[in-house]
Amino acid sequence: MLEFPHDAHTHTVYSDGTGAIADNIAAAEERGLGVLAITDHSHYLGPRSINRYVRDVRRWAEDSEVTVLAGIEGNITVNGVDVPEFMVKKLDFVIASVHEWLETPEEYLGLVKIALMDGNVDVIGHFGANFPYIGFPGREELEEILELAEANGKAFEISSRYKVPDRDFIAECIKRGIKLTFASDAHFPAGVGRVSWSEKVFLKAGGRKEDLLFAELL
Repeated sequence: MLEFPHDAHTHTVYSDGTGAIADNIAAAEERGLGVLAITDHSHYLGPRSINRYVRDVRRWAEDSEVTVLAGIEGNITVNGVDVPEFMVKKLDFVIASVHEWLETPEEYLGLVKIALMDGNVDVIGHFGANFPYIGFPGREELEEILELAEANGKAFEISSRYKVPDRDFIAECIKRGIKLTFASDAHFPAGVGRVSWSEKVFLKAGGRKEDLLFAELL
């Protein structure tokens, strides 16, 4: 049983997930979550579908004891995060993630910095998932990322799917007051709420309820 039962990153048929919004909510109820976020990929949604998406989240949330948030996962590109302003206004929060294949950690961190300075971004998704393939940044480079996150009020998700970030980075976030979320990154209903790794590493890093972005909803 989770001590802080929430999952702030899940996908549905509105993007590349296999389940409906109702299916993800039902899975969250079954797993005893207090908070669930539906966070489909931004590039699947447009001016019309974003309205239907948010409306569906709100409609199914009404009949659930789980607090359900309407979020989105944007892509970080060299031109910015691809979540337009008209979407942001309809949503509860925005995740920004690197999904491009890159060659160096410097390129990766350069994209993350763009998101950290974007006023519409709330959470950096699966930070460090690329590092095993492109190399790990040095301490000074990570320090710069942490300083930007702290200065701009950004949070990081702890991804059970990718097992990132590592415990030292999470501990630094906690020390600096940078908020954190648990994330399954589920693309099918059975994966919703599978965030035990997230909570385990969070607790090992000294995390407490007040260190979580959605603490007041738990």
